[in-house]
Parts: sequence; structure tokens; C-alpha cells
Amino acid sequence: MGKAQDVQLHIDVQEVKGANSLESTNITHQSTISQPKDSKSWLRVAVYTLFVLSGQSAAILLGRLYYDEGGKSKWLATLVQLIGFPVLIPYYCISSSKKTAKNNVEKTRPSSLVLASIYVSFGLLLAADSVLYSTGLLYLPVSMFSLICVSQLAFNAFFSFILNSQKFTPYIINSLFLLTVSSSLLMFNTNSEIPSGISRDKYTVGLVCTIGSSAGYGLMLSLTQLSFHKVLKTETFRVVLEMIIYQSLAASSATVLGLFISGEWKGLKREMEEFELGMSSYFVILGSTAMAWQIFTVGTIGLIFEVSSLFSNVISVLGLPFVTVLAVIFFHDAMDGLKATAMLLALWGFASYIYQHYLDDSEGKVQNNGNADNEHVKEISLIPLLKEVSH
Repeated sequence: MGKAQDVQLHIDVQEVKGANSLESTNITHQSTISQPKDSKSWLRVAVYTLFVLSGQSAAILLGRLYYDEGGKSKWLATLVQLIGFPVLIPYYCISSSKKTAKNNVEKTRPSSLVLASIYVSFGLLLAADSVLYSTGLLYLPVSMFSLICVSQLAFNAFFSFILNSQKFTPYIINSLFLLTVSSSLLMFNTNSEIPSGISRDKYTVGLVCTIGSSAGYGLMLSLTQLSFHKVLKTETFRVVLEMIIYQSLAASSATVLGLFISGEWKGLKREMEEFELGMSSYFVILGSTAMAWQIFTVGTIGLIFEVSSLFSNVISVLGLPFVTVLAVIFFHDAMDGLKATAMLLALWGFASYIYQHYLDDSEGKVQNNGNADNEHVKEISLIPLLKEVSH
């Protein structure tokens, strides 16, 4: 789904907003964007989008490379999706050093028990979802795997409707329909897609796990947005980093436990020695995969923070067709008519969703200008009344 030190996270941190601002960010009465964005906000959205697209593409391709060159451990492949979170700690320390932001956060901070419950619950859900993801990637070609993952948007839309009162406009519905059809098309041409050495049963397991992973990911995005709005009630980048770090810590711990309980840890030494690209490449691939997943994670939660979980998922879905193209180039996956059609439908669905964002932003700016004019009129109309009272 490069070195982390090269990732630019020089982002203007928004301080905690007042109650009125929190109400304005509530998505109950909106379709996509909570309020019009200024240039700095759009810049942050652009940076987060770049993180999502680049991190996801690199992580999926590196994960497939690990399996193709002799890697066999699903639990280790899962662990590298989660274990890279320490690289975020310096950014967290920098954001925490800002006294004003820290004091404001403390005023609205939930109890330690509530926070621990959120982080552990999300961590366990993330670990389970990542195991399903690793299993699907093991048994499916990258191109097939990536395009099936597009279905996560439909799952996220469903959960956003239930949990976050997401309002659907015709353009949003059109986008979800196109993206769902894009993923479903691939089910009609599966016989030629079974990789060599993979049985039909394992291929079916890969399909089921990939769909299950998409559903779990969509649920997690919606729950994350719900927790930001209803429980955490803060909108600083420091809180976003806390969410990433602590839930990744819980998920990594659960995955390490699974690695030992499953017994896969016993074969890791032999796996390193027999890796076709050499032991040094083995560690480079695993380390790069971990960094790529952290870049993706920062972008994903950043987009939830800036816009919404549904928008974050749409950006993630946008990158999946391009992963398919990269898989054809680097792994020589087949590119047939159905895959090409699925890619075009996915891009069309994304364009439809972005156009709805454009409409919402334009409408919001008009409303804000109208409110400003009304306030100005009220001030003028009060002047004669104040004169009368003074006399």
C-alpha cells in the first residue's frame, strides 16, 4: 500500500480549533469537504496524496519482490507493513515541543484508558487486516491483487454512511459504482491469471483474503475518522502522529506474537540464506518496504485529517491501477482487455469524485462570502439603533 529521512514532512500544523470549528468539520451535513481550503491546506493535501501514491506503489511491488525471490513468511511480510513507525518519533517530538499546541491538546484530551482502548483496538484490527493483505499478495498476481483492492472504496463508503453519516451525491454514487464495477470485472477472467506453482484452492484463498482486507481497511478508515471527530476532538498533526505510532506499536506487537505462535520464525534464517538476490538484498527489500508503508500511512491518515476517510480511500484507489501498469512492466503480468477496461473505469470514477470535491469547495466559498456580507450588513444596521439608545 526511498529513505524516510528524505520524506518532507514540513507541514503547517493546525492548532486545536474551538468548538465552532469542530462543528464545521463534522461531516454529518456535508458530502465531501467540510469547508473551503486555502492554498496551504491544499498544499498539505497534495503532499499527503504524493505520500499515498508513492508509498503504496513501492510497498506493493517490494512485497511481491520479496515473495518472488524466495520469501515465504506471511507474518514477516505483515510485520514490515507495521514496524517502520519509529521513524515518525522525531516528527512527533518536534510537534510535541510546541508548548501552545500541547497545552491546547491537554484541555480536550480523553482519559488514558479511552486512548489506550482506541489504540489497542485499532492496532489489532490493523494487524488482522495486514495478515489478510499479505496472504492475498502471496497467492495473486500483483496486477490482479491491486485492482481487486479497488473494492475497498465501496466498503469504506458503506461504513462511512453508517458511522459518519456520509452524504452521497450523484457524482459520488457514480464514482463508487464505477470503482466497484472496475474491481468486479476481474472476476470474469481468473483462469489465465493463476500464477505457476499456486493451486486453485490457494488462489481462491488469495481472492477471499484480498476482499476481506479491503473490507477491513474501509472499516478502519471510517472508524479513524469517527474517533477524530467524536473522541479525540482535536485536529493537530501531533494527534495524527500519536494515532499512527501507538496503533502501529499495538499491531506490530500482535504480529510478532503471531510470528512466534505460527512457528514461521524458525525458518527465517534459512530463508535469508536461500534468498535469490542475496542476504544483503533481503534486508534492503524488507527495510525499504517498511519505509514505504510508513510513508503511505502518514499520507492516509493525513488525508483523513485534512478531508475525510472516503477521500483518503479514493486517493489510495487511484494509485492501484498504476500499480497494475508497474506490475506489467516489472513482473511481466498479463495485460488483457478486461484489465485495461477496469483501469479506465477506475480513473473515470476517481475523476467523478474529484469533480464533486470541486463543486463542494466552490459552493463553500460562495456561502462564506455571503455570510461575510451579512455580518457587514448587520454591523451597519446596528449603528442607527446604537445612536438612539445612546440618546
